[in-house]
Amino acid sequence: MLPKQIILLIAIFYIVAAHAQPKHSNNSGFPSYKGLVMAGYQGWFNAPDDGANRGWFHYANRGKFQPGDCKIDCWPDVTEYPNTYKTPFLHADSSAAYVFSSFDASSVDLHFKWMQQYGVDGVFVQRFVTNLKSPHSLHHNNTVLSNALNAAQQYHRALAVMYDFSGMRPGDEEIVINDWKRLVDSLRLTTRGNNQNYLYHNGKPLVALWGVGFNDHRAYGLKEVEKIVDFLKTDKEYGGCSILLGVPGYWRDLGRDTEKDSALFDVLKKADIIHPWLVGRYNEESYAAFLPRIKADIAWCKQHHVDYVPTVFPGFSWHNMYEKSPMDQIPRNRGRFYWKQIVGAIQSGAGMLYIAMFDEVDEGTAIFKIAKDPPVGLSHFVSFEKEIPNDYYLYLTGQAAKMLRKQMPLQVTVPVLKSTK
Repeated sequence: MLPKQIILLIAIFYIVAAHAQPKHSNNSGFPSYKGLVMAGYQGWFNAPDDGANRGWFHYANRGKFQPGDCKIDCWPDVTEYPNTYKTPFLHADSSAAYVFSSFDASSVDLHFKWMQQYGVDGVFVQRFVTNLKSPHSLHHNNTVLSNALNAAQQYHRALAVMYDFSGMRPGDEEIVINDWKRLVDSLRLTTRGNNQNYLYHNGKPLVALWGVGFNDHRAYGLKEVEKIVDFLKTDKEYGGCSILLGVPGYWRDLGRDTEKDSALFDVLKKADIIHPWLVGRYNEESYAAFLPRIKADIAWCKQHHVDYVPTVFPGFSWHNMYEKSPMDQIPRNRGRFYWKQIVGAIQSGAGMLYIAMFDEVDEGTAIFKIAKDPPVGLSHFVSFEKEIPNDYYLYLTGQAAKMLRKQMPLQVTVPVLKSTK
């Protein structure tokens, strides 16, 4: 072979090899989930005039958002939002009630500003697989994620993507795989340099996959999940990722909410973090009886060299979505229920926390600012505790982060009511 041909072959080899290298930056400004308190971020609320063409998305119930027809159980406090959207609802003084839109960049910016102000480390931006199939929904999701990336950088908050498999069908795993490729290429999700704000874990970009092993008659199964996991871990260009798997609360013994298939454990052992969904699994009175399960979960994860992050939530209510469900089903009790879970998780050995959720007013789990004077009339809303400031749950979340990192002593009693206003 002639020398020129050899040189050409060598050049081609290096070009191909370079092209096959992982596309992600080597490091991140947030190199590990350990020591962080992250919240889920739905980012799915729309108003007819916000430009997303989705109407009153996630505000409406049965296609309507009006007194007597709505989906949310908590009304957001919108006094600080630059842009708000008028609704048909009225306050007690007959003034119009307004809401925010997640599609609006100023809303996302304010949320991340609050995260910085109160010490919430960051969020997992939810990305529902079913929404990836709809052009309108995909446009909305991409816009919210892009705005969140910008805000995370501005306010130095961590951000990661969480794919929610609810409603996914066999074959949709290709949609997830191709979506991840587009995010890496078009939004430069993990290629913003070594000080980027995308959350890493074990030295690799962290991707969360929620909805693994549930027994609620899902169309997809472990085979589809495993294909996505294997791609994200092993693909030469887009892989090399750490994986968080969102599983049922009773995953470890295949109980109650979990599919009775021991193959689940083969998938779990490929994960870097196991994240059980605990919303609705207990209330303030029954939490003590549930806590040994969290301790046993942590022990299992240590034995199998997998990290563990429990879910912590302030309360729960979805009466307006499901009328037969009671209003304020799991009361907050002025932060005491929330704080009991935080202390219990840290005392049990959890090294990181997942808060459900930052902005989830549909199910009454939101920690952001909720209105103390919600609309009155045919629809009813959870009455926010009037004796505490409406930033109290943001404040408690920041205190939890300090306690988790041992920047303040473990405090069993809920901190003194305090507002940054």
